[in-house]
Formats: sequence, C-alpha cells, structure tokens
Amino acid sequence: MIPTIFFIFTLLSLSHASSLVVDFCVADYTAPSGPTGYSCKSPKDVTVDDFVYHGLNTSGKTNIFNTSVAFGFDTQFPGLNGLGITIGRLDFGVGGVIPLHTHPRASQLIVVIEGTILAGFVSTDNVAYIKTLHKYDLMVFPQGLLHFQINVGDSNALAFVSLGSANPGIQTLDFALFQSNISTSIITATTLLDADTVEKLKDVFGGSDLKFVVDHESVRNMQY
Repeated sequence: MIPTIFFIFTLLSLSHASSLVVDFCVADYTAPSGPTGYSCKSPKDVTVDDFVYHGLNTSGKTNIFNTSVAFGFDTQFPGLNGLGITIGRLDFGVGGVIPLHTHPRASQLIVVIEGTILAGFVSTDNVAYIKTLHKYDLMVFPQGLLHFQINVGDSNALAFVSLGSANPGIQTLDFALFQSNISTSIITATTLLDADTVEKLKDVFGGSDLKFVVDHESVRNMQY
C-alpha cells in the first residue's frame, strides 16, 4: 500500500521534468549554483549513487516544537537537480507541531503514514482550510501559502511530503520574527505584540536585535 501511494503522489510533482532537453542534470557541487540550479556534472562522472538518497531512513533531531524535519533538496541529493521535485520526512512527537511556514517556490503534497495530523493553510483571502488527516490521507498546500501540521493523536506521527521544486525554499513565521535580527520595535509595530512578549520569544528562539527604533507617530501617519 505505502509504495503505491508514494509512486502516485511523487509523480504529481514531476511537471518540471518535461522541460528538460537531456535525460538528467546531476548537480555538480564543484561549480557555482545559479537561479535555475546547479550546473550539470559530466555524464562520464555520473553514477547510480547520484540518484539514490538515504537521508530519510531515520528521523532527524527533535526541535523546540517536538518535531523533526528532514529533506532531500538538490543541495543533498544531486540527482534531483533540474527535475522539479523534493521529498521530505516529518516526525511528530505527541503534540508536535510544524508551525506556520511557506515554500515560496513550490506547492506541497503530504501523505500521513502513521498517526493523526491536523493540517491546514491560509489563502490570500485570509480563509483557513483545515482538516484532520488519518493514515494514508493526503492533502495539498498551494505554492507560497502559509500552512501548518499538528499531531493531534495520542501517539507519535509520521508523514512524508513532496514538493514541486528541487529546492523549494522554506520560511517559518516564528523563526523569521524571533530567530532573526529584526528589531523588537519593528515587530511590535507590525504585529501589535507587546515588547515584553517579543523579547521573551527572541530569548526562546535565539534572535538578536538591530536596535532600530520605529517612530510610531510616523507609522500612524503613513499614507497607504
């Protein structure tokens, strides 16, 4: 059952492959990468190992949200270069969360392997689409939209995701706000959070502060 599911949902992410004019373009890590990916390794240097990846055999290191995330991007999996596909593994402890995040360059498909996961995304019309997913359920998250997953079961959960890019990018809202060096004053001005809360979250996530002071009167008088 599981191999059949993976075969189906992985094929859904292969749309970019049809634009190739060669069989493949295995990443050459010795050459610079560009906006369209890595340069191609010479075919004479390509081996079967370039098309095999073992990085998802086990769960990764558990993070502050009681989850672990492991991906096979083209930066680790050279055979993906130019094929428009990525695969990842999500491991959830009880109550584990993948917080709101976005992939700017790809849509994402998730399949639940074990457990019960609450998943959803928010459209640009600020409408939330949320569903409880069970074993072998799938859900798609459109490109660029904020989405999340939460283990709502009473045991660990496991899911795999496929994304329509060899390097889809990821930006997590909590990390962008509280692990970066954006100033507390900017965060308070743009989120309406109080400064004490922002500082506490910066301590939790390890963020720093540019000490850029926002002129709140000027912000209030800005014309949009």
